[in-house]
Amino acid sequence: MDAHRSTNTETAMRNAEIVMAPERLGAMHQNRISFVRSLIRKMAKQEWHVTQHEWQLCPQGYGHVIYRLETPAHVYHLVVFCDEIADEERNDRVIAEKWDVTFALVYGDVDSALLEQLRANVPLQEAGRNPNKVLVLARANKSVRVFEHIVSHLSQGIQPDPKELADVGYILRTTAVYGNGKFGIADFKLLENNQDFSQSFSAQMCAVYLLREFSLDWVHYLAKQYGGDKAISLHRGLQRYLGVGNATGLGMAPYLINHPCIVDQWMTTRERAISEVLAMPCEQSEYLALDALLNKGIRHLQQVITINKHQANLNIVALEHLVNLRKQLNMLMLQSPNWKAVVEQSQAMSLEAQEILISCLMELYPEVVDPFEEQMNCDEALSLASGKKVSDLIALLEAKYRWAIDMDFTLPENNYWFWYRSQDKEEPRLGIRGEEVGEERELPLDIGRQVYRFYHALRTYTESRSDLADASMAEFLLHEPKHRAIARRVWTLGNKAMGDIQMNVLRQDALPMHLLRCKLAIFGATKFDPRSDRWVRVTFFQGSPLLDEIHDQNYQDNWIFPLLPSDESLIQQSTFGGATQ
Repeated sequence: MDAHRSTNTETAMRNAEIVMAPERLGAMHQNRISFVRSLIRKMAKQEWHVTQHEWQLCPQGYGHVIYRLETPAHVYHLVVFCDEIADEERNDRVIAEKWDVTFALVYGDVDSALLEQLRANVPLQEAGRNPNKVLVLARANKSVRVFEHIVSHLSQGIQPDPKELADVGYILRTTAVYGNGKFGIADFKLLENNQDFSQSFSAQMCAVYLLREFSLDWVHYLAKQYGGDKAISLHRGLQRYLGVGNATGLGMAPYLINHPCIVDQWMTTRERAISEVLAMPCEQSEYLALDALLNKGIRHLQQVITINKHQANLNIVALEHLVNLRKQLNMLMLQSPNWKAVVEQSQAMSLEAQEILISCLMELYPEVVDPFEEQMNCDEALSLASGKKVSDLIALLEAKYRWAIDMDFTLPENNYWFWYRSQDKEEPRLGIRGEEVGEERELPLDIGRQVYRFYHALRTYTESRSDLADASMAEFLLHEPKHRAIARRVWTLGNKAMGDIQMNVLRQDALPMHLLRCKLAIFGATKFDPRSDRWVRVTFFQGSPLLDEIHDQNYQDNWIFPLLPSDESLIQQSTFGGATQ
């Protein structure tokens, strides 16, 4: 395995050419330091408490609900508005103007004046103007089929069909979760010193987790309204299985390109954790635990339902490879001094299977992996050190950016797409260069092309005159100021462990889905169901503990690869009265 020497550990990390390749990023899975996992551990460890503060819904389930979140340091409220909308108005696309549910995570208390301000603006989403006490602004739609199936069954005193729930995996799906200063809400700078939400996207993840609790409370409330004393509660195993869905499109992709230092930090931190795990001795005492995790990963993939033929085929191949790995696992472990050797022997497996193996190995060593969750933030500044010569940049580009400088950007297929921002919703879009309008508004997401042009400009500059061989970068940029931004970027990222994502997003066969999958996996999403090459449905917090289970002494952080409860566990729970608790 190629290695990059970590500055923080004695073990070697995988090479950036392996880790940052788009196909591998597009095969990532949740792991122990994904944001959803870190959040739940923090809530449990610090004993965060959530209570139902207000429940102002009419018998049909419309109105508002407020949940109160108390941490050791602060108080927050999740304010949820439920509105009646027509079926034809329910749309997951960004062009939608109405949603079943809109909600906001608010810092501090919510008095009557603030509640009215939120009521007037939160349902409008982008069109509203919210105070900067709002940390997160979001919206969600029902899975009408699952919602109605659960309510109708519970109201009649019977449990819903687990297979019907498994087809979807959630009651509500978010279509946008805004933070970081969007539309007038609180900027992330206000949270940098907040011990609760100083980690990137932790406030958004918390809001989504609380929404999951609301979705369960909502169906129970309506079942009681319709069924009265006959109504029962959903099996706790099924409650746990239902997460929050998410529909994500191209809007997420530019973040990974526009925030390269953050992406490098996320991936470097993950790789440092992986390198520590791979250096651990391959002990037979871990065989049963790893075999069980691999089996869980296999069963999870078997339960994933996707309409995307390409993803379905990837899952089928991964299943075959993982089944074979389990058959050989005991022998592999006996022959391997450490887990690195096992992973090296598994390189013939598909990337999906390899990444599942990596996630499983990380689960074996929580004491090694979990501390890395505190290292996910970073300084985003891009800078070019003073005194650098043109030759320094050429050497760095040839060492770290081969993926870009070896690509021929004079070929049409390498410049096929252009990215632009729609005027109505300010969301990223893709257009075909030379065929569709908007090219003059192209977004500067073409890092590969910029690097290519920068490199060849440097070479041309030094080759034009012999006395420029040792020219300074300051002198070059004085003559070629258009390259200042990319010069700062490549010097900064080229001196980091993982650096830039090695993907030309303009190429005709480029799949933005790889970028979406990477970020969603870092967040902790599961059940990847691409609906095209430009948007995907996933599930958050599926299999996670319920709010009243987080502080249970028997709670274990082992909810990777969520599974539908077995028929036996559902029957057993009914026998002991768990279904009606």
